[in-house]
Amino acid sequence: MSKKNKALLYNFLGFTFFYFIVYILIVTFTHMTGYMVPVTSAVVSTILSPKFQAVRFQGGEKIFMKWLFIKGVKEVK
Repeated sequence: MSKKNKALLYNFLGFTFFYFIVYILIVTFTHMTGYMVPVTSAVVSTILSPKFQAVRFQGGEKIFMKWLFIKGVKEVK
C-alpha cells in the first residue's frame, strides 16, 4: 500500500472515530433533531480529527500528521 493511500485511510479512520463519538454525545445530551445532528457531528469531527499527508521528502515518501492538540507537525513511522 502506498503512503498516499495510507494517509487517506488514516484521515478516514480519524474522522470516523470522532464522528461517531460526537454523534452519540449530541444525540444523548442535546435536543437536536433532523439534519442538524449529522451536520454538527461532521463539522466538529473535521476540526478535532488529525490531518495526515503523504509528502516526498529527501528522496522518499513520508507521512506527516498535524493535529489541534499537538504542536507542530509529526512524522508517522
